[in-house]
Amino acid sequence: MKLESIRREYKLAELSKKNVDKVPIKLFQQWMEEALNLEMPDATSVALITNGTDGFPQSRIVLLKSYSGNGFVFFSNYNSQKGKAIAADPKVGLHFFWPELERQVRISGYAEKISYSESEHYFHSRPFNSQVAAAISDQSYEVPSRKFLEDKFETLKNELNESNPECPKHWGGYLIRPVKFEFWQGRENRLHDRIVYEKENENWNIKRLAP
Repeated sequence: MKLESIRREYKLAELSKKNVDKVPIKLFQQWMEEALNLEMPDATSVALITNGTDGFPQSRIVLLKSYSGNGFVFFSNYNSQKGKAIAADPKVGLHFFWPELERQVRISGYAEKISYSESEHYFHSRPFNSQVAAAISDQSYEVPSRKFLEDKFETLKNELNESNPECPKHWGGYLIRPVKFEFWQGRENRLHDRIVYEKENENWNIKRLAP
């Protein structure tokens, strides 16, 4: 099959500037809840885009763990590639894609670390093996082999004897404080709906973009 022959129409919903809430997080909450209610696989997965320390943009999938009017929270190793990129330039992007709903949301904002106590609380809510994996992984650094990782994992598990590991100081959450949202709803004939919120002081300006 030739790739240029693959196409489909988008007919599920529409998005009107007249009907959206003045606060973008409310529309995001509505869309997220609809995705979760459909039991979509990985509905909370989101592409995180950073400006890499090598000058190239970098994108990877992370899992959204909470959101509010203040922003969006995910967790990672602060010494990872994404952590170093955020330390050098806190301007980041988030990109949610829910194909079953024919929807996308793009968010631009500034990343900052959450408190250690908040990170610690979430760390100890994770499954025990996930805690161990985070404790032994020097994320993004070269390792000699898979066996090297598995040996470190088993060594720490044996040392802990089912006690929880300490939350590493180099592991924790980031809060993305948004300054721009773009909500995309697929429509027929490629005349998609695109509604943008841009923050000015404490207010959100709303506009429609051509598809």
